[in-house]
Amino acid sequence: MSGPGLTQLGQQTPLPSSPEAAVLEVVPNPHPGSLYLVRFAAPEFTSLCPITGQPDFAHMVIDYVPEGSLVESKSLKLFLGAFRNHGAFHEDCTIAIGKRLVAACAPRWLRIGGYWYPRGGIPIDVFWQTGAPPEGLWLPDQGVPSYRGR
Repeated sequence: MSGPGLTQLGQQTPLPSSPEAAVLEVVPNPHPGSLYLVRFAAPEFTSLCPITGQPDFAHMVIDYVPEGSLVESKSLKLFLGAFRNHGAFHEDCTIAIGKRLVAACAPRWLRIGGYWYPRGGIPIDVFWQTGAPPEGLWLPDQGVPSYRGR
């Protein structure tokens, strides 16, 4: 059963046709005024190369400090899944996700790390944040090692 204003949680919801068509939903922050970090890790993120159409894979780590609202996780999962058939460069995907989250939930602070697996022998890691982290925030390492080959 979904909560007030939620249209996706608690029911079968198809994957959006594109990231633009995806709806990011938010819920009220139960601890407004508290300084805490929320982390989402998506270790199986996929998108398509906009030139070749070949799949690209990444481990996305999103950290944010909520203000008045939280991102509802099912809507985030559907939004990220909508990139599966979306053609965009690594940098565009990573930063577009961060900016879309900022627009949806207006966090006090957000950072995203896109740890992309190699294609053509070169891994690309993309990092973006809204500014300096708030003073006093416990900010653990994102926990994804640099690519070292096999």
